[in-house]
Amino acid sequence: MKKAFLVLPLLLPFAATANTLYKCTDGSGAVLYTNQKTAKKNCTVLSYQAPPAVPGSPDGSGARPRPAATPTPGDFPRVSGNDQRARDGDRRAILDKELANEQQSLEKAKKALFDAGNQPPEKLQPLRDTVALHERNIGSLKKELGNLR
Repeated sequence: MKKAFLVLPLLLPFAATANTLYKCTDGSGAVLYTNQKTAKKNCTVLSYQAPPAVPGSPDGSGARPRPAATPTPGDFPRVSGNDQRARDGDRRAILDKELANEQQSLEKAKKALFDAGNQPPEKLQPLRDTVALHERNIGSLKKELGNLR
């Protein structure tokens, strides 16, 4: 019985976060203090702590109301439709140029890999990695171009 009282002070900090503290006794008379009620043991509630109310919640339940979407301030700088279209056009031109450069780099990398021919695998691997890099870059640029309005 003394052991059970020695364990109780150790469990009290958990009771503050667990909301409920149970004293459970199994068939052999062993006592366990826990925050989880078990079906196989005879458990009684020692303490119950209601969750703290969150300031600002209307019902004190701790659930905060979701804030309304913040409107754009009236003095926020706006871009005209024509300016935005011009910017989008510039972005498309830059991406098209990058795509063309990547396609040229891919062709050069493929040629270098082909010209390497029957080199040992450890010498071919950096060339294969370069080809794979340019292929991934081309895929990413095409995806980005597809996302433009």
